[in-house]
Amino acid sequence: METRTMSVLGLNGVEEDVYRHFLRNPGSPEATARPAVPRGGAEVDAAVARLRGLGLLHGDGDGVWAADPAAAVARLSEDRLERVHSTIREIADIGPIMRSLQQDGPYPPRGRAPAAGAGGALVRLETLPLVRTHIDQLAFTARTEILASEPYDVLSPENIRHARPLDLRCLRRGVALRNLVRADAAGDAATLEHLRVLRAAGAQVRVADRLSDLMLVYDRRTALVPLDPRDSGRGAFRVEEASLVESLVRYFDRLWDDARDLGELLGEGSDTAAPTEAQLRVLELMCTVSKDETGARRAGMSLRTYRRHISDLLTLLQANNRARAALEARERGWV
Repeated sequence: METRTMSVLGLNGVEEDVYRHFLRNPGSPEATARPAVPRGGAEVDAAVARLRGLGLLHGDGDGVWAADPAAAVARLSEDRLERVHSTIREIADIGPIMRSLQQDGPYPPRGRAPAAGAGGALVRLETLPLVRTHIDQLAFTARTEILASEPYDVLSPENIRHARPLDLRCLRRGVALRNLVRADAAGDAATLEHLRVLRAAGAQVRVADRLSDLMLVYDRRTALVPLDPRDSGRGAFRVEEASLVESLVRYFDRLWDDARDLGELLGEGSDTAAPTEAQLRVLELMCTVSKDETGARRAGMSLRTYRRHISDLLTLLQANNRARAALEARERGWV
């Protein structure tokens, strides 16, 4: 059987040995780790302390239990991926570096045009694969919010396969997602199921009876709009001019304000309903813990259920992100 170390998950050799010791010997005293792990005592003590901090060891000195391997690996993977995402987002945000370097020399060199994406305010993306490459990059580096206006009556299976993993990864990182769709989209079973999945993960979805403009806006800094509004398959403009992006955001907000929540269209209740006891518990945790996984554990519910409650709370509070929801909840005296 293939054996791999847990170093890929961020544990050093001593920490892995200590975790495996208590996995094999559940409930054994903490002191048994020192003789069982062939390293210095101080290293073992430090490993025990870090594993406790990570939630991988439970119990007191008289009896220690290792967390279930599935939960331990999931927790370590999430932490590791978040650190990787943070590093890549920092590296990917090269615009300020590029602009600083350009100020120190003649740019572009005589006879050459600036490269697409090198700090330009408007870039033509003339093929659908190129557009999707930019969508992947922008979704991966998004930090706070994504606005999506999608005037489709039906989302194709290919669109759903491409969009869903990107959207769910963003939501897991705490990026707010506001999705505006046509009301007719709720009549297609596959499209509606996709929208329900996003809502359960924390996205806000509203429907408009008439919607004709396709746009994606990332962190209110970069937008994608079609080259031809009648045929999105012909490519898109990548817009980074601040005034243009601001105008698109204002336009999106007007469309959003005039739209209805998807839950209202489906008869799932109105925005004025009072929060349930479970929602109040989730609201309190949402305001006090940084990770959904932690909140779900403390609330004693699945991560999917926890995020569905968050989505419903955002709808109840008419907030487009969690920070605004927290402020509105405090004003209403809910927390």
